[in-house]
Amino acid sequence: MHAAIIGAGPSGFYTTGMLLAAGFAVDLYDVLPTPFGLVRAGVAPDHPKIKAVTRVFNKTARHADFRFFGGVELGRHITREELLERYHAVVYALGTSDDNRLGIPGEDLPGSHAATEFVAWYNGHPHHTDHEYDLSVTRAVVVGNGNVAIDVARMLVLPPDELRATDTADHAIDVLEASKLEEVVLLGRRGPVQAAFTNPELRELGELTRADVVVDPADLELDPASAAMHAAAAVTVKRNVEILLGYAARGAQDSGGPDSDHPRRVVLKFLRSPIALLGDGRVEAVRVAVNRIEASADGRLQAIATGEEEEIACGLVIRSIGYRGVEIPDVPFDARRGLIRNLGGRVIDETGAQQTGEYAVGWIKRGPSGVIGTNKKDAADTVARVLEDRDEGRLGAAEHEPTEDWVLGRAPDAVSWTGWANIDAHETGLGEPLGRPRVKLVHTAELHDVARSR
Repeated sequence: MHAAIIGAGPSGFYTTGMLLAAGFAVDLYDVLPTPFGLVRAGVAPDHPKIKAVTRVFNKTARHADFRFFGGVELGRHITREELLERYHAVVYALGTSDDNRLGIPGEDLPGSHAATEFVAWYNGHPHHTDHEYDLSVTRAVVVGNGNVAIDVARMLVLPPDELRATDTADHAIDVLEASKLEEVVLLGRRGPVQAAFTNPELRELGELTRADVVVDPADLELDPASAAMHAAAAVTVKRNVEILLGYAARGAQDSGGPDSDHPRRVVLKFLRSPIALLGDGRVEAVRVAVNRIEASADGRLQAIATGEEEEIACGLVIRSIGYRGVEIPDVPFDARRGLIRNLGGRVIDETGAQQTGEYAVGWIKRGPSGVIGTNKKDAADTVARVLEDRDEGRLGAAEHEPTEDWVLGRAPDAVSWTGWANIDAHETGLGEPLGRPRVKLVHTAELHDVARSR
């Protein structure tokens, strides 16, 4: 039986490996000429250990019944209907590539950006290479209290020697090295107990070599509802609060004061919500509401504006408040949640009826949550549904063979796994004499040219 996986990120690869093990022949498609999704284009460049998961994916790709077709876009080169005519199962593993917006006045001023685009830019995603970021300003505000927000803040203050030891895209290194930033402020609308940081990411801020971490002790004073949540919280939450208390306890020498040896600061502010971006022709400040935490009728803790407001002067704002999926032509989509409509991984329409042979996995299935390894369990859940449907005769009919000629007829420049191996060898070869893991190619045409080079 034949399965098509749309999206070659972690969830797509985990699903591929499990379906191969179950006896399927699997074709893995991606819109980019390169595989690995957010492992290549989302993981912070100074976190190379996280990228080691690609070794597992490379092993999957050696299976005799595996094929990779990079640079093939669903809805442009191939259609949903054509896939369903050729595969018994089609699994959407597209991730959530769009960003949530703040929905406030001034959000579209020059100097206001989405973290999704900024992260893709410094990671060399071909669709974001030409974006421009003005880092001649002295203060940036990053809106969000998750790991992506921390990654963005850290990348903005890394010293040149640390940047140049990574696979950060060359165009981004040049801009980041020339940065005039002195301070990066992280804004969280709720308190420290509700922050979504993981312990290693938060702790890593304190290890920055040219930036101090600043936390106002008043921001860590817990209201009764947050104190109760903290008392019953998991270890991760309690450890986060401990780390933050440690930052708050540091003296002037370690907080960017006059005696500090560090030229930059990362300031964490809690209970602040942006309500407007201000400026004449570009971002010059953020107006924020000061919040308090209250319990709603169902017991959930929410941020409520107190009526007090503040202004933070800045020249750059990067919002990191979550990801959304992008609608796929003809595939049932929940626009409110930004996800493919599904029940346990089975794609369903608005009435709840299952769509024969169609499945979802990863963030486009459940939303943007968890770490890379979370996608393995999620893939197992979806694959279990595929195998149940196979055993009960509920998969698609697959009336035509999904031949390589058919794919190349639709996308003549489609990159095979051998083509990706050419790209990989070229990039690592460029990086080796520089002591870098690789120098990324960041233009689609160049990637295709190198893919065909051997």
